[in-house]
Amino acid sequence: MERLSIEHDGLHLSYLDRQGSGAPLIALHAHWMEGATYEPLAAALAPAWRVIAPDQRGHGHSDHASSYGRDDYLGDLEALYEHLGVAQAVILGNSLGGVNAYQFAARHPECVRGLIVEEIGATVNADVSFVLAWAGTYPQRRQLAERVGPRFLPYLEEQFREAPEGWRLAFDPQDMIASQAGLAGDHWQDWLASTCPALVIRGRESRVTVAEEIEQMGVRRPDTSVIELDAGHVVHVDSPVAFTSAVEKFLEPLHPPSTTAA
Repeated sequence: MERLSIEHDGLHLSYLDRQGSGAPLIALHAHWMEGATYEPLAAALAPAWRVIAPDQRGHGHSDHASSYGRDDYLGDLEALYEHLGVAQAVILGNSLGGVNAYQFAARHPECVRGLIVEEIGATVNADVSFVLAWAGTYPQRRQLAERVGPRFLPYLEEQFREAPEGWRLAFDPQDMIASQAGLAGDHWQDWLASTCPALVIRGRESRVTVAEEIEQMGVRRPDTSVIELDAGHVVHVDSPVAFTSAVEKFLEPLHPPSTTAA
């Protein structure tokens, strides 16, 4: 995937683009992660699908921001659509990215061919204050890895950055607290506002989502299917083969008539 960027809202926003003539699929990562987490999926879906995976504000190679509200994230996605010249795309999102995906579909239903929501519900109330313990710069990479701990290390190693003064994370934990505060709330109205085909994927071992609520997301919204896979909160990392298979099956009937704006 080629790394490119746009300027929006005074920020330098980086993204990865598989490019090619495939139909566009925009993949939005979770808190703490970055677009590169979807590179294996992009390779698996090519050439039929052109995966575009942004580093959302405050993450990865994108700039840190002064605000992480709902309008901020959705405005960044609007700017990406405009920059790419994309009229319609499938949007896939994990956690933070999942809420961004279905809220964008609620505001711009004409722009979304389909939704794939990975491991997030219609209500969000998780406490992520534990990330504050990861702040700072560490003399050695090993020390940062020890501070992050074995539970989260497999998901965060790509976010380790080496600077002259030592090792740190690509994101600021305090920014993640602010972003989570903006994410929290009851989003049922947004979830039910769009009518495009949707797939909700839950990790059976998730500590974030509740099976009963995920089931209701499928029951209450038309043209929505729900599956559970043997995984935790980051399903595409924990169970990549099953995740890719589920995504491919969902995408089979989606053949957009046009992939670029007139």
